[in-house]
Amino acid sequence: MLTPSLMHHLSIVPDFRQAWKIRHQLSDILFLTVCAVICGAEGWEEIEDFGHAKLDFLRQYGDFADGIPSHDTLARVMALINATQLQKAFADWMKACHEATDGAVVAIDGKTLRGSYCRGKDKAAIHMVSAFSTANNGVVLGQIKTEDKSNEITAIPELLKLLDLYGCLVTIDAMGCQKKIAQSIREKGADYLLAVKENQPKLAAAFEEAFPISVIANYPGDSYVTVEKNRGREESRYHVISDVTSEFQELSYEWPDPESVNIDDT
Repeated sequence: MLTPSLMHHLSIVPDFRQAWKIRHQLSDILFLTVCAVICGAEGWEEIEDFGHAKLDFLRQYGDFADGIPSHDTLARVMALINATQLQKAFADWMKACHEATDGAVVAIDGKTLRGSYCRGKDKAAIHMVSAFSTANNGVVLGQIKTEDKSNEITAIPELLKLLDLYGCLVTIDAMGCQKKIAQSIREKGADYLLAVKENQPKLAAAFEEAFPISVIANYPGDSYVTVEKNRGREESRYHVISDVTSEFQELSYEWPDPESVNIDDT
């Protein structure tokens, strides 16, 4: 059940509308939008439908004296608010509801929101970078909106600033495999696990040289193998955990506090 503290955090976001034109309180609009999105609503019309269906619930925490705003009103008002302040309010609420405890795994990933592209209004699709707890049903700890997927590299450090990550393990896909991002994670008192692909050519080449499939398949250290059979096809997946070997010694000086390398191959 949502706690009243969510409304408290949302009430801090400033309302830039002209007071004499306001019918629906900003905190009500924000509360409705957050609740609807958490419940799976996609698009302003679905958020409006959620509001009509759950009006009695919403009135337990907000005013909603004039009922539920139209989807056009929701879209217009949400376009006016300060996105950074809303992100901070949401992150502060999540901190109050959920603490990323020591040893927790926090995944950071980007996603383009379905239906957010509008050709007629020349509006680009909305891309969000989110941090979520893998141990608590994927609960979102914080989000940052970016102009497009290519800006994830600049958005991730801003998202990290919003989060309390001390003692956690932060995982990011290859887009976030950057030395500055790794340093930002370490400065938050957390460890990092970053996927390595072609955007880090020296590092990727070192992996290929040190761990060819012949080495991985017969690795004597920490490793495991999974075998899947499907429609007559058998696939073996190998996973190896190794200390920072000689092949990585020179490269390791460029990355903050490297302790091990993980290799997956099929």
